[in-house]
Amino acid sequence: MNAVVQADITSNESWRADFPALQRMVHGKPLVYFDTAATAQRPKQVLAAMDRFYHQFNANVHRGVHTLSGEATDAFEAARQTLVKHINANSQREVIFTRGSTESINLVAQAYARPLLQPGDRVLISYMEHHSNIVPWQMVCQQTGAELEVIPVLDNGELDLDAIPGLLTDNTKILALVHVSNALGTINPVQQICQLARERNITTLLDGAQAMPHLNVDVQAIGCDFYTVSGHKMYGPTGIGILYGREAILDAMPPWHGGGEMIRTVSFEKTTYNDLPAKFEAGTPNIAGAIGLGAAVSYLQTLGLDAIAAYEQQLLRHATSALKQFDGLRIIGEAEHKASVISFAIDGVHPHDLGTIVDHDGFAIRTGHHCAMPLIKRFGVPATARLSLGLYNTVEELDAFIPSLEKACKMLL
Repeated sequence: MNAVVQADITSNESWRADFPALQRMVHGKPLVYFDTAATAQRPKQVLAAMDRFYHQFNANVHRGVHTLSGEATDAFEAARQTLVKHINANSQREVIFTRGSTESINLVAQAYARPLLQPGDRVLISYMEHHSNIVPWQMVCQQTGAELEVIPVLDNGELDLDAIPGLLTDNTKILALVHVSNALGTINPVQQICQLARERNITTLLDGAQAMPHLNVDVQAIGCDFYTVSGHKMYGPTGIGILYGREAILDAMPPWHGGGEMIRTVSFEKTTYNDLPAKFEAGTPNIAGAIGLGAAVSYLQTLGLDAIAAYEQQLLRHATSALKQFDGLRIIGEAEHKASVISFAIDGVHPHDLGTIVDHDGFAIRTGHHCAMPLIKRFGVPATARLSLGLYNTVEELDAFIPSLEKACKMLL
């Protein structure tokens, strides 16, 4: 599915030159970017694909008969097809371009869940969800009278799997779950959980924003009904992503946005809607963004996601070992299966102060609640510092970070 030529990124660092932003200086120091979970840097291949669109065939898609429109349409739909193959969807009808995972989840909440849910029905999420997989469900529960329930998280940062069967009741209509936690790095056993839900005819949505940069994702093997993707997490542009949905479900759903492209006929008396995927893509799309996302997928395929994952696991082990040498440092979330994300708190040190000091040494880290306030509160801290490592990071960067962290602690304690 995702397999193409794979580069040996453990022994060849020439690929780092693909990322222009990594060549800059910050406060007179070389930039070390440890904030990929918030947004990844873009390789020059992605930038070139978008630049080529704007320079050579900038035009609207689907609606023109002239040459530029045809070329833009071909590139736009080729990007969709790249995503179809990458996640192993059945067809292009199952891949909807959106602004990202947040919009995709809201689309499902309003176009699928809102007409379905009734008072007494339940929507099940987990404690480790990003706000974008909490707030839309709270909103739709308020609109329909449904109830929101939450899967607990264990002290090691894993879901309480033993609790899930008891939470999947006859009234549970939707299970919405993160594939990989942005705050903890936990990789959830989504195939197993989706199987439990499917046995009870419960619709499943997976937030795949953090999984896509790290894992091979096969939506048919996972068995989910919906899967959401954010381009900027996987080395693509901001403001673009996809919603995967099983065709039968998408076909039965009403459109969410109205406007151009999503229509077949319009009169003042009645509008009929277009076929999938156009039914959910009202208005002029983010054409350059879609083309850039397709280029990002091709880039990841060239390196090979299995090779990337193996390399990132080396970085994760190295960073975890080094951080555990610090007195008073607590790693938040030590699940057995993790992506390359480490959140930590240090006794007596506020993460925001820590992040400000190490920034002056060129280190870009994330501090705060990571748009996962209930999860951070569950672990008894107001905020954490987070290292989120990508394919462009190195062991040498991690080794250089340790003295900066030590210096910051001496200043703050």
